[in-house]
Amino acid sequence: MTDFVYRSSAVRVVFGSGTIDRVAEELELLGCGRALVLATPGQVDHADAVRDRLGGRAAGVFTGARMHTPVETTEEALTLARALEADCTVAVGGGSTIGLGKALTHRTGLPQVAVPTTYAGSEVTPVLGETRDGRKTTLRDPAVAPRTVVYDVDLTMSLPAGLTGTSGLNAMAHAVEALWARDRNPVTSLLALEAVGAFATALPRLADDPLDRDARSAALYGAWLSGTCLGTVGMALHHKLCHVLGGTFDLPHSEVHAVVLPHVVDFNAPAVPAIVESIARVLKAPRAGDGIRELRDRVGAPRSLRELGMPRSGIARAAELVTADGYPNVRPIDRAEAEDLLIAAWSNCGDAG
Repeated sequence: MTDFVYRSSAVRVVFGSGTIDRVAEELELLGCGRALVLATPGQVDHADAVRDRLGGRAAGVFTGARMHTPVETTEEALTLARALEADCTVAVGGGSTIGLGKALTHRTGLPQVAVPTTYAGSEVTPVLGETRDGRKTTLRDPAVAPRTVVYDVDLTMSLPAGLTGTSGLNAMAHAVEALWARDRNPVTSLLALEAVGAFATALPRLADDPLDRDARSAALYGAWLSGTCLGTVGMALHHKLCHVLGGTFDLPHSEVHAVVLPHVVDFNAPAVPAIVESIARVLKAPRAGDGIRELRDRVGAPRSLRELGMPRSGIARAAELVTADGYPNVRPIDRAEAEDLLIAAWSNCGDAG
């Protein structure tokens, strides 16, 4: 067996149905009594539900979280947190809200409790992505990870079908990329394939019946595993592409992951054929990239960057940013190859490699 290093996460996980009722108890365990509840404008109802359950432990609510964690939004929330003398945050929502909580933790040290309502997976990672002046950068610091994650399947039951599909594919991308990460290890590889299998089973069922509780539970389980993988090993080409596309062109986060993933799998396949074959087996497809495309189409996710509003004229700039400060990848990529991959993703044509 190849030598490896495995780093475990210290996050406390509460998983089940109706677990939103336990958030106050989790704050008590952390010694916190003045929580700032965070959410996006679209998650106000969930934020209010958490605030009501916290009672006197809720200091206030901030509902201005935005995609890609713009620093100006963080500054607004930071001002409110200080005015309210908050001693922790409770992030209710997806990656946008949890990212805001991480940004506040990074600046203040306030502990965060995350209550995911999508399948982002970022709630169990030490990764913070922030956007400043149209450029998204990331840092990895165990200190920014939420201290506790409360998974409540009930909160995902109302997740719209479209977001269910793209959010699930976003999380699955974390697992897929973990399989070829430079610091991959047998433990994360097992978790990653389990996550891919969970989504391959759950997402088609949810496309047919969004109220399928067992499928919702399986998808949330897959999100936890995927995020755990991302939090344990490093990122590579797929995440670099998505960070550039999202931060520079303000494209929707989970949709970008859904579009880009099969193209990156195709590109990396010659460098890691055994890994890509293992993904294909879990997806029950002859080729991994095609299996992901089939799943993407099954859930009705976007197929191209063009559909998401990416300008064709921006491809050269994106390729430059991807290769100027790239993440380690199993197959090196130069600017021309990056452009070819992005053109394929923009137009939804064929195979990127």
